[in-house]
Amino acid sequence: MSNAIAITMGDPSGVGAEVTVKALAERDADLRAHTTVIGDIATLRRAADACGIGLPIIPPEADGDGIRVDHIEVADLPGTFGVLSPACGEASFRYIERAVALTRAGNASCIVTAPINKEALNAAGHHYDGHTGMLAHLTGSAASWMLLASERLNVVHVSTHVSLKDAIGRATTDRVLDTIRTGHRHMQRMGITQPRIAVAGINPHCGENGLFGSEDDAQVAPAVAAARAEGIDATGPISADTVYHRAYQGGFDLVIAQYHDQGHIPIKLVAFDTAVNVSLGLPIDRCSVDHGTAFDIAGTGRANHANMLCALDYAAKMAQAGKGYEK
Repeated sequence: MSNAIAITMGDPSGVGAEVTVKALAERDADLRAHTTVIGDIATLRRAADACGIGLPIIPPEADGDGIRVDHIEVADLPGTFGVLSPACGEASFRYIERAVALTRAGNASCIVTAPINKEALNAAGHHYDGHTGMLAHLTGSAASWMLLASERLNVVHVSTHVSLKDAIGRATTDRVLDTIRTGHRHMQRMGITQPRIAVAGINPHCGENGLFGSEDDAQVAPAVAAARAEGIDATGPISADTVYHRAYQGGFDLVIAQYHDQGHIPIKLVAFDTAVNVSLGLPIDRCSVDHGTAFDIAGTGRANHANMLCALDYAAKMAQAGKGYEK
C-alpha cells in the first residue's frame, strides 16, 4: 500500500482549508509530494492568501513543489468563509467519499480529516452523527470506535454521539468487551506489547455496590473479567473521577470511556490543541483533528494548525506500523 496521505478539506466554510495549508507549509517538500488534499481549489487558494502562504495550489500529478489538490466540483458553494450551507455539507460528504475510494484502492495509506459541520451535513441529506458514522457506512463496517490519542492520555469510547440515556443502554457487556479488545489491538499495533487498559465505570463510584445503579456490576465488570480471561491487561470498572488522573500520571496506557463527555472532557482539558481523533474498527486508517469548523474565525488566518500537525504525525506513525486494521 502507498504511504501517501489523503487530507479531506472539511467544510469549505470552516477552518479546515486554513489549518491544512498552514500545516503543509510547515512540512518538508517530500511530505507534501506524498500528500493530496481532497477539496476545493478556490477555497484552498483563499485560505493560503489569508495566511500569507506562497506555495502554489497544484493538481496531484503536477511537477514541482506545492500543495496538491484533488479538486471535487460541488455546485453552489458560498465562496466565503463562516457560512452554514447545505452545499458545504454536500462537499464535506463528497470529499470523504473520494478519500475512502482512494484508500480502499491502495492509493493512500491513511485519511486525515479536517472538521465538518454536522448541521450542514444533515441539511445536505447525509444523516450521520459525524465522520465516524459516515466512514463506517462508506466502508461497510458493522461497528467503529473513536479513540482520542495524546502524549500522556489515550481514551477510546464505548459510545459517542448519542444521548446520555442511550449511552447507558449501549454499554452492554458485549460492546464494552469489544471496545477493550479493539483498543488493545490498536495499542499493540502502535508498539505497546502488553497495553495496560483501565475501564471507567458508568455510575458515580461505580455504583457503590448498587447504591447508585447496578450497571457497573451487571454490564461492565463481566466485560473486564472476560478480557482478562483472554490475556488482556484490563482493570475495572474504576471510578471515572480518578481513573483519568491515574492514566495521565502513567498508570495506564489506555482508558475505556463509557460515553462521549466522560472521555472528551479530560482529553480536552490536558491536550486541547494536540489530541488526535482516530477511528478504530474500520478497514482503513483515519485520523483527524479534534476540533470543529470554527466559523467565527474561518478565513481570518488565525486558526491554530497545531492539531493538524499532530494528526499528520499520527497518520505517519500508523503508516510506519504497517497494516493492522482493528477488526
